Amino acid sequence: MTGATAGIGHVFAQRLAAAGHDLLLVARDHARLEAVCAALAAAHGVAAEPFVADLSQDRDISRLADRLRTESRLACLVSNAGFGTRGTLLTADPETQRQMLRLHVMCTHELVSAALPGMTERRTGTVIVVASVASWSPTAGNVNYNATKAYQRVYCEAAATELEGSGVYIQALCPGFTYTEFHDRLGSGRTGPPRWAWLSADRVVDESLAQARARGAVVCVPSKRFKCIVFLLKHAMWVLGGLRQRYRRDRLRVQ
Repeated sequence: MTGATAGIGHVFAQRLAAAGHDLLLVARDHARLEAVCAALAAAHGVAAEPFVADLSQDRDISRLADRLRTESRLACLVSNAGFGTRGTLLTADPETQRQMLRLHVMCTHELVSAALPGMTERRTGTVIVVASVASWSPTAGNVNYNATKAYQRVYCEAAATELEGSGVYIQALCPGFTYTEFHDRLGSGRTGPPRWAWLSADRVVDESLAQARARGAVVCVPSKRFKCIVFLLKHAMWVLGGLRQRYRRDRLRVQ
């Protein structure tokens, strides 16, 4: 479980501990991680092991991947760690953008690749990668965030075709606006979107786990409101693409 000390990751940890699963929890903040592990172990009588790592760094990605390869009891991998930034490609800090690419793309691939051999050998397992509704919405100021979230979603969709019949289920969880520390760290807080647009982390996780238990669709979009938004985004992109092509053809005819 990555990103386990707050928000969606913390709720995943709570739900899995309550179901009796021992946990390997991963985060950067050592003190906070130790406290979360101690609280979950005391509340649910499970083992909760802290694994301190900054998964935007190659060395720590490799350390965790090596650990997953040797964990014979691994039944569920939740790849949740992520962050957003502000600024365009011209103005955003280049190193922070590289860290995002390593965390959202390389870390996702390395951890899933490390978990799959044991899961497929045991013919059972669940992998949940936390992507975003933003994966359908290319917007200025969020180029790498949206692009890397689209990578995570498509990665899971493609991997599911390879895992068919293996006993291993993979899910791309694509929440919309969710009450977590994510937006606080961006500096935007919970301003902007109307109150109806926000989901609780509990609802996001509960819908994800219910779909995983049912071995449902690969992509999980919690709540009907965001399912409708995704439907509109998909068709808006299709319509805009058609209009662009028609505009280019019309310009060529004029020329």
